[in-house]
Amino acid sequence: MPDAAPAPSPTPFPASATVAELVRLAADRLAAAGCESPRLDAELLMGFALGVDRVGVLAHPDAPAGSGAAAAFEGCITRRALGEPVAYIRGFREFHGQAIATDARALIPRPETELLVDEALAAITARLTAAPRPPGTPPLRVADVGTGTGAIAVSLVAALRKRRMDAHVTIVAVDISPGALDLARENAVGHGVADRLAFREGDLLPVGDTPYAVICANLPYVATAAIDGLARDLGFEPRLALDGGPDGLDEIRRLLERLPKVLEPDGVALLEIGSDQGEPIVAAVAALLPGWRCAVQPDLAGLARLARVEPPPAVVPSVPARSRP
Repeated sequence: MPDAAPAPSPTPFPASATVAELVRLAADRLAAAGCESPRLDAELLMGFALGVDRVGVLAHPDAPAGSGAAAAFEGCITRRALGEPVAYIRGFREFHGQAIATDARALIPRPETELLVDEALAAITARLTAAPRPPGTPPLRVADVGTGTGAIAVSLVAALRKRRMDAHVTIVAVDISPGALDLARENAVGHGVADRLAFREGDLLPVGDTPYAVICANLPYVATAAIDGLARDLGFEPRLALDGGPDGLDEIRRLLERLPKVLEPDGVALLEIGSDQGEPIVAAVAALLPGWRCAVQPDLAGLARLARVEPPPAVVPSVPARSRP
């Protein structure tokens, strides 16, 4: 039986086409390749090729793209049609108002993780403003466990700097991957916040470390068996940052076990979880940390996204009433 003929190469994009024509041709090609958001991807990559944002693409649809931009755009579309994520092609992803550099060394930051940043920022701010901080008070210690690109840590320092609070905080960004940690350092330097960050290569947080007031963690939480069925884009991202074991909670459980040793008595741990892990995380906290509190918060889509884990409230010893003589 003769071998099947190879698939014909796509017709090259015309160099004389307008921005709108190129976007339409690219969206059709991406749709045929199975991309989930072909039009949006085409617009973002057109902007990247032109050196403008997506608004610029939409605002000038009839402008000629030019032969150089058309060729660069076609190269981007070819990569996207093969499944490579847009964030890796462009080299960055917008996150919490920052352009975070991205590449295959770390998981691409997702919009839903911005909830973790918002809650961590609220927890830090509450602790810094609860009472006056006398001169010489040590900085509030915050950990970003599984920092990846450093998106969480960088966004926290940037937001605290706007509030003039960054000098009162030290954020330790931890990752087991040396490559991811290098990328996090690059993002910190690129955004001018490296002076408020410390980077540590390691597995979670070591017992014996000085306790933290706030612990943020976006650890792997995808069940092993589910990974191969996910969108093909994820095949370009490091499996180490995705695979959370049989039920997706292996790494999170390991961190929970360490919390009594690494979290301050009135501290809080904020853990990103999968949309189907609300009840399992509550059960895990109950089993591993009796008496601790666990509240699950939904994201904007109403799906479970964040577990807030706190130690039992401190018990203030009662003072017996003095008996009358």
